[in-house]
Amino acid sequence: MKGPDGGYVDNPIHGSKDAPPVQPALIYSPEYDLHCYGLERMHPFDGRKYSRAVGLLKERFGPRLAGWLREPQAPASLDELLRVHTADYLERLGSPLYLARVLELPLVASLPTWMREQRLLTPMRLAVSGTILAAREALSGGMAVNLAGGYHHAGVAQGEGFCAYADISIAIATLREEGLLTGSPGEVLVLDLDAHQGNGIERVHADDPGVRILDVYNAEIYPGDRAAARRIDFPGPLRSGTGDEAYLATLQALLPRALEQSPEVRLVFYNAGTDVYEGDLLGRLALSAEGVFQRDRFVFDTLAQAGLPWAMVTSGGYGHESHRLIARSVGYALETWG
Repeated sequence: MKGPDGGYVDNPIHGSKDAPPVQPALIYSPEYDLHCYGLERMHPFDGRKYSRAVGLLKERFGPRLAGWLREPQAPASLDELLRVHTADYLERLGSPLYLARVLELPLVASLPTWMREQRLLTPMRLAVSGTILAAREALSGGMAVNLAGGYHHAGVAQGEGFCAYADISIAIATLREEGLLTGSPGEVLVLDLDAHQGNGIERVHADDPGVRILDVYNAEIYPGDRAAARRIDFPGPLRSGTGDEAYLATLQALLPRALEQSPEVRLVFYNAGTDVYEGDLLGRLALSAEGVFQRDRFVFDTLAQAGLPWAMVTSGGYGHESHRLIARSVGYALETWG
């Protein structure tokens, strides 16, 4: 794997005997959950999947889990948000009608300001901090999972699809600001396996040679953003009802090709939406629970073999099984490399 100066560095996952050991990190805050006196139940997204996933991981690992847990200390600051978003857009999020449209919840417009801020926007900004922290931890320890984040529809000056803040893009900008990333061509790979096309990321990085994008998605559902899709370096458009075999075959062809053609990658962001699951209300790709697990295991193993640090975010998941799918895959990573 190449370092920022163009020279080769030790593999952080399977490197030489002198390489530092892998130190997985699990980023989580009890404040991640989105709950607003039951209003969140009117949207198929499970706003409590974060704490539910942690609960299952605690059952599996017991006291060992505490050694991996890291908590973001504060929601993303205005300065951090402005590294990607316009000031005008951030101000518009204070409009009840606009926020309701972004979150696809019309009743949000009737909530008092404090409730919209404390119960919806603040947890999302905390998730942005979690993605930044996951990226830092991945670069230092080899791998990290933020149990929230993955707001891949948010753009520079607009939000949509339940995504108010472009957390992956903000993390990239922050790491560049800190000198942990240089912005050199092909330095970051965004691996987007949410069922929906990641049009926000594609638009934010439309003219950014430092970011390469692999996106496997259902081309028959929202957002259908063909202009943004032209930015995808390694596209994998699929049809509704694809199922395990065809989906995994597409991924198993694309990811090795992407890594082979992207030798400068130093960090991978993995957008691991569970809305590919057959029981999901929106994704329609019809993967079984085993298929979702095999997807994640293939990604983890492939990136480990390539010696690439990765930061995972959980993105979409519109059903009651989302937290179980997340916990199984994250549990595998922790058990294997922890």
